[in-house]
Amino acid sequence: MTKIKQSRLILALIALMTAFVMALSACGANPSQNTEPAANPSAAEQTAQPQAQDENKGENKETSEASDKKAEGEIILASTTSTQDSGLFDVLIPAFEQDHPGLKVSVVAVGTGQAIKMGESKDADALLVHAKDSEEKFVKDGFGTERQDVMYNDFVIVGPKDDRAGIKGSANAAEAFSKLAETNSTFYSRGDDSGTHKKEMKIWDKSSAKPEGEFYQVTGQGMGDTLKIADEKQSYTFTDRATYLSLKKEGAINLEICYEGSDDLLNQYGVIPVKDAKNQAGGEVFAEWITSDKGQQVIKEYGVKEYGQPLFFPNAK
Repeated sequence: MTKIKQSRLILALIALMTAFVMALSACGANPSQNTEPAANPSAAEQTAQPQAQDENKGENKETSEASDKKAEGEIILASTTSTQDSGLFDVLIPAFEQDHPGLKVSVVAVGTGQAIKMGESKDADALLVHAKDSEEKFVKDGFGTERQDVMYNDFVIVGPKDDRAGIKGSANAAEAFSKLAETNSTFYSRGDDSGTHKKEMKIWDKSSAKPEGEFYQVTGQGMGDTLKIADEKQSYTFTDRATYLSLKKEGAINLEICYEGSDDLLNQYGVIPVKDAKNQAGGEVFAEWITSDKGQQVIKEYGVKEYGQPLFFPNAK
């Protein structure tokens, strides 16, 4: 073998041995790094996670703010004269507006029938009424997004202190109505297709008498005005308890409760946002609030201090 060939062979062997040593060194370098569980993030990853969470919070906040921007301005709330006359809105609306400073509620107090018509024509953003059958039909017909129970109280039959018709102690409200007709005792009806009037008509249907004749008078007015007319004439009328107690405390009427307490006198209220109304978003915010714990607490406390008893009982689910 020539010297040149020997030199080339020696150089090749040296290169091969150098590569082998370097490979061994690489395989032995800190093997523990390859055994860490993937579930245990590195310090860099741990730092990145809070940053990502903060970014998500920012996105959620922006989404929430965007929703709030949609729900602003005036909310037209079509409700009942009985709720208005009870004074509930004097505490309920300010509490809502305090929680939602971008929204202002304007109450239009009419009968339930008229309130529902306002919803059908999109002249209201939300309804707070008390005729469940009509409310459910309103939603079924596509005018409302959904109906939710809010609160209840009850109806009573009020009249002169001497109860000339003798309705106290009647077995039920239908019997009390029958006695009014039999004794020809003047009875004032709202006659306005309100929730109160609808309930009254259901009771007449169950009675042995008909709401007609000289004894049966129609005011065409709201609850407060009808109570005042009946009081002036010392006659009977059908009312929700809250409005009666409110006017009685004010000294506006002197009528007495002559019949109360039967199951057919339950007065349930419901709230419905109006579909495609000018401020549907605002109506939905109001419905959500009044059925929330905070809204329900306002309802629960109303009347206790002033009348010694609540005027409404919250029952949102």
